Amino acid sequence: MILEVAVLQIKAGMSLEFELNFQKASLIISHMKGYLNHQLKKCVEKENQYLLLVNWETIEDHEQGFRKSKEYQEWKNLLHHFYEPFPEVLHYS
Repeated sequence: MILEVAVLQIKAGMSLEFELNFQKASLIISHMKGYLNHQLKKCVEKENQYLLLVNWETIEDHEQGFRKSKEYQEWKNLLHHFYEPFPEVLHYS
């Protein structure tokens, strides 16, 4: 199992809209091959910061399967415009 971790910094004033879009995006990712589960946690100390945790069966399921899929384009359109700066995504075994 691989854990994908991303610290998401959301543009000021856009947290509520981000959370609503993330609900839609969750439906996309949850149907991908190799997806196991995910969590989105809102930071207590930093108002516009979130932690995204996604468990995948393999790193290839995330890097190749999800990121190269047409579904990823939907995910990207729903979420990427909220990030400032764009997050670093790391994987843990």
